[in-house]
Amino acid sequence: QVQLVESGGGLVQAGGSLRLSCAASGSIFSINSMGWYRRAPMKQRDLVARITSTGSTNYADSVKGRFTISRDNAKNTVYLQMNSLKPEDTAVYYCNAEIYLNLMTKRDYWGQGTQVTVSS
Repeated sequence: QVQLVESGGGLVQAGGSLRLSCAASGSIFSINSMGWYRRAPMKQRDLVARITSTGSTNYADSVKGRFTISRDNAKNTVYLQMNSLKPEDTAVYYCNAEIYLNLMTKRDYWGQGTQVTVSS
């Protein structure tokens, strides 16, 4: 059983900052890439940022220069530092991880989501 547990969402004023965390636990052999996605009201879930096991990153154009993704492999945890937040960043943020349960079995896991609300 593998779980992703997110924390760090909340309400913040425009221009403020929040840091999201997502910890993976359970029967994990190794973790490939990890990432954050978000779903705004009435919209589809979109990529925010991803990071590979070796630290390579990619970001959605809308968050480049404002958000930073990082990970602690020893803790199986991924972070999203969000600065200069805008009202359009308001969404439910989901953590995702590609997890190897053993040498041959890779599965995709999602967290339960955490609400981020940015007021103007």
